[in-house]
Amino acid sequence: MHQPTRRRLLQTGGAAVALAAAGFEARAMPGEGLAQIAARAGITFGAAAARETLTDTGYRRLYTQETRSITTDYALKFDALRPSESEFRFEGADALIAFATENGLQKRGHTLIWNENAPDWLKAKSKAEKARVFDEHIDKVTERYVGKIDVWDVVNEPFWPGHRLPGGYRQGPWYDTFGPDYVKRALIRVGKIDKTVKIAINEAHTERSDELGQANRKGMLRLIDEVQHAGAPLHAIGLQGHLQPQFPFDDDGYVAFLQDIAARKLEIHITEMDVDDTSFTSSIADRDRDVAARVYAYLSKVLAVPQVTMLSTWELSDLYSWYRDPDILKKAAIRRLPRPLPFDDRMERKPMWKAIAQALAERKAG
Repeated sequence: MHQPTRRRLLQTGGAAVALAAAGFEARAMPGEGLAQIAARAGITFGAAAARETLTDTGYRRLYTQETRSITTDYALKFDALRPSESEFRFEGADALIAFATENGLQKRGHTLIWNENAPDWLKAKSKAEKARVFDEHIDKVTERYVGKIDVWDVVNEPFWPGHRLPGGYRQGPWYDTFGPDYVKRALIRVGKIDKTVKIAINEAHTERSDELGQANRKGMLRLIDEVQHAGAPLHAIGLQGHLQPQFPFDDDGYVAFLQDIAARKLEIHITEMDVDDTSFTSSIADRDRDVAARVYAYLSKVLAVPQVTMLSTWELSDLYSWYRDPDILKKAAIRRLPRPLPFDDRMERKPMWKAIAQALAERKAG
């Protein structure tokens, strides 16, 4: 466990990135993107996609060149789909899924059940009414996309120890209605409707080795055991990979956690990778190198686990990162534009792209 410094990051990854990137470029096929490099390593590379993926021509092209999978950023989240009880707004999700299908990309549905961002109309209901909505929502959304979605993040972020609930669970309408059994209920319901989709649980902060990260790791392993013991369908665990170098991390300890998941016969997907660069220097060139160093150090360990089969970033370009949302910038008092992703505002490759490419190139296909 350690608090990172720029020197430490460069020692653990930056120098390797600088040396390896040039060598990798010499071995790459002309015009090759991360999708092709990842495929040779037995990895599906993808990114979250939102409205801008469809409306920005240059950004749209980036997805067709660099990815083999898209995650529906916010289009399938409950509050986006259900602004009122009587409405299901599928237009945004339908458009993203159509785009992915037209371009031969896999689709990751995100997310059916999450205890955050519940609309007011849902919060106002009784437990019995919430239970009805829970089942109705899963049924209607899953049925609509049978055969069209490859992986469902059925349950997102089940844990948040700060809510001080037994087992470290996240509070919200679904936990309040069913307790922790909402997770098994959701998995079983999806499994009955769609026999072909991969069913996943997606969790955050496990990359960190502080109290929060350790609690979420323990919670996830316990939940997996409970789900498997109950016979509920579960094929993969998504770990978000929002790297936060300002907090303690220990990549070797994290890999031990991945191996614990792998021992339970599950695929592991890194689902939302980006880097919070607020703790790095203000110099863009130095900051980009530090971001790349952290990514390379992380991936060179993670990709050595054979059960890791998917790697996705949360969007592709800094221009459309969630870190640039005005509310996020204001809340975190960030006064410079974050640079957390492999492409810059002009859709050009950054050192982070080279770090990802190098880590993938070094991984032997499983």
